[in-house]
Formats: sequence, C-alpha cells, structure tokens
Amino acid sequence: MANKPASEKMRIIHDPKRPQIEDYIDELFTDFVELHGDRYFGEDHAICAGIGLFNGTPVTVIGHRKGKTTEEKMAANFGMANPEGYRKALRLAHQAEKFHRPVINLVDTTGAFPGVGAEERGQGEAIARSLYEFIELRTPVISIVTGEGGSGGALALAVADRVLMLENALYSVISPRGCASILWKDPSREAEAADTLRITAQDLYNFGMIEGIIPEGQTNAQLIRNVGRALRDQLAELAAEPDMDTMLQKRYEKFRKIGIFRTINQDQNEGV
Repeated sequence: MANKPASEKMRIIHDPKRPQIEDYIDELFTDFVELHGDRYFGEDHAICAGIGLFNGTPVTVIGHRKGKTTEEKMAANFGMANPEGYRKALRLAHQAEKFHRPVINLVDTTGAFPGVGAEERGQGEAIARSLYEFIELRTPVISIVTGEGGSGGALALAVADRVLMLENALYSVISPRGCASILWKDPSREAEAADTLRITAQDLYNFGMIEGIIPEGQTNAQLIRNVGRALRDQLAELAAEPDMDTMLQKRYEKFRKIGIFRTINQDQNEGV
C-alpha cells in the first residue's frame, strides 16, 4: 500500500464514485432492514442504521450516510449528523446488545452538524453519551473509517473493540478545512492542513490508534470485498474471546493507553 500524502487521499475519498454506506450494505449484508427514529425527537437521515445478515450471522449496521444526488445529500445533511442521529445509533446498539448481535459501524463524516438547532437539542451530550455507553456495550463492536473521520462526529461511532481504516481514509480531531480556517484564517489551505495534521491511516496505525489498515485494490468491487474479508476475520477473532468481561476490559485498556502524557508534581515545579 502506497502511503500517499493526506491531500491526495482527501481528493480520493471525495470522489463521488467512491462507495458509500448503501453500497457496503447492498454487497455485504443480506436481508437488511433499516430502522428509524431516536424515540425522542425524530429521524436523522445522516445516520443509516438497521439489522441484517453478514455471512448468515445477524448483525447491526450503523453508519454515516452522505447521499449521492443533490437531493440525497441535502436530505442527509451531507453526512453531518444531528443529535437524534447519534441517539438513534445508540438505541440500535443497545438493541444489538440485548439480542447478542455484533455491531458494525461505518464511519464517513466531516463531523457532527454544528447548527443552532443541533446544539439546542444536545449535540455535545449525545456524542458524549455515545462514547460513554459504547465503551461498556456488552457485544462485539467493529468500526471502519471508510472515508472521512472528522472530530467527535466520527468518534461517536468509533469506540470499538476493533477500529480499522481503509488505506485512503483520514481520521482527525478536526477537518482539514476547519483547521485551515482556524490556524490561517484561510479555508483554501485545507490541502496544506491535511498534510500537516498526520491523519492518514498509516499515521494512525503507527500511533497505535487503530488496529489495522484495509487495502482498497483497484476497483470499488475489490475495495468492498476487502472490507468483507476484514469484517469476517475480526468477527472471528472477537468470537474467540473467552467471555464478555475480558472483551470489555481489553476495549477499555485499548482506549485508556492512547496518547502520551506525564504527571507533574505542582509543589516541585512551581513557576514552570
């Protein structure tokens, strides 16, 4: 797998012909039934969630929907979910827990929607609750970043036993355009920001943030087949865990050890 610059990967993942969640569902899952609503406010088309069969095994599939036509993109808010979308995702995740179905998350968003209405309905709380409850979800969880993994909007669906990325995917604390707007007051420098942030799959793997990189191949069909193989292998590994408590402890420790920090004794470092 060639390690292209992040700016080149950004161009690739923005290709309108790149597979989206509907393509993965059509090719990898059978008898899929989409479920709707968060039971609090309403339906959010930016999150697609439902149940289906993967190689004959019942699973719950949750992911960001971006849309392909102009009408679909507007209906899905260009993949930027509102709080009801994350509450719907969490509702389906708990349903999967109840019926012992693995959860498969497909992440592809520039970030959660930052609009006034979303904030009024508790966007931050919805994302925080998703993080809090996915870490303790008593069923296997696999998350795959298939395109853009932007900020908390992506992280809300990426607390999992296994986090994988496609080789051209990006995963970042902020979108490159948002970074360029803040640092240089110039959103047109997003390519430069992308190359500076170290947000490629190879970067994240070297940082220990993800468990693996999925090669994409030369065609969309090859890409989707590779995702299917990765899911098959990861589900088999998780099924071999001795018990759920062991799996939860490993999940917790995986996220607990991310990052580098040091503790400073304030009394000994006065004035530092």
